[in-house]
Amino acid sequence: MATTRRAAGMLFIFTTIFLDIVGIGLIIPIMPQLVAQFVGGDLSEASRYYGALGSVYTLMQFLFAPMLGAWSDQVGRKPVLLISLFGTALSYLMMALSPSLVWLFVARTLAGLAGASLTVATTYIADVSSPEDRAKNFGMVGAAFGIGFIVGPAVGGLLGSLGLHVPFYAAAAITLLNFLYGLFIVPESHAVENRRKFTLDKANPFSWVTLLRKYPVVMGLTSTFVLMGLAQNALHSTWVLFTTYRFHWGTAENGAALAVVGLTAAIVQGGLIRVLMPKLGEQRAIIVGLLIGALGFLFYGLATQGWMMYVILTFASLGGLAGPAIQGLVSRTVGPYEQGAVQGALTSLMSLTGVVGPMFSSLLFAEFTGPKARMELPGIAFFVGSALMLVAMLLAIRLFGRLDKLAPAPEAGPVAAAS
Repeated sequence: MATTRRAAGMLFIFTTIFLDIVGIGLIIPIMPQLVAQFVGGDLSEASRYYGALGSVYTLMQFLFAPMLGAWSDQVGRKPVLLISLFGTALSYLMMALSPSLVWLFVARTLAGLAGASLTVATTYIADVSSPEDRAKNFGMVGAAFGIGFIVGPAVGGLLGSLGLHVPFYAAAAITLLNFLYGLFIVPESHAVENRRKFTLDKANPFSWVTLLRKYPVVMGLTSTFVLMGLAQNALHSTWVLFTTYRFHWGTAENGAALAVVGLTAAIVQGGLIRVLMPKLGEQRAIIVGLLIGALGFLFYGLATQGWMMYVILTFASLGGLAGPAIQGLVSRTVGPYEQGAVQGALTSLMSLTGVVGPMFSSLLFAEFTGPKARMELPGIAFFVGSALMLVAMLLAIRLFGRLDKLAPAPEAGPVAAAS
């Protein structure tokens, strides 16, 4: 019976995370055109609001993820997850029915707040997993992310061709079905005797600042990590704007291309990285990954035909070496007692780039496209992203040149690393 209940819980969590990621990917091919409807069909003008919508969503996740996690420590995981699922479904319906941009922003704010439950979902896995199954179950989270980023854009593009509001209704219906499954079938995972009272200090989203300062190597890598995150967000937030403007792609074409982006990323992260990392080593993998990323961004901005984007993204996907290599180097630098905390701090830092990046890159697109542009350059955000990647690479090379002086001895623990 206990095994069956754990299996039901894992299915619920897998589906919840999968739907969260599908929901993100589902609206990417559609949102620019939906926003454009409110500004007279002008894609350049719509991009000013499109980036802000992405930034609002990420900001809410960043601010409320620690709060929801701490709240679930007091009331249990299931109530928080169910409330978040209901909020997510409601946000989809609000987006489908929004009569104005103001309501669209309200809906995305609610979606970001509800999406902050990802922290609670992963905690649920830790609650129900035995030590020998924990790695396998967390691997399912990675699989949910990967499959979601492939399925989301593809389905969103196809449903969007039937009507811009259709994908939102579909996402709301599926999310409500998962809500009902969780309500009636899924057990609570957090035992009453393990609960602790909620306090505001446990919900501080900026607690990672003090932690990162304890590790000089990690602090040295944060600049590289931040610049890489800003560049990646420039790509994510302007891809559809760029391809729609330059190649006149519709929702189906953009959805198919973004599904290929997810597929190539999954191949690199799930397979090639295991082959290439031992041969390159972490430091060279970081440098090679950032260099490939910089070239890929440059080529995206220079592309003149739609088919070129598929060729470029196949090459540029190898830039995915850099992120795992950075995390691997960090894990070898940090003491065993703060591995999770430091990795979580880096995740929070990357979330902040998701607040700044979309708004900045979409504003760049707006300034360099349309009839009022001083100079037509729709790939401007990609060119800036390429420059950010190059600077990130140079900072990494500089850090590696003095790594021996910064890194603690192999046997050092948290105290030595902090000195």
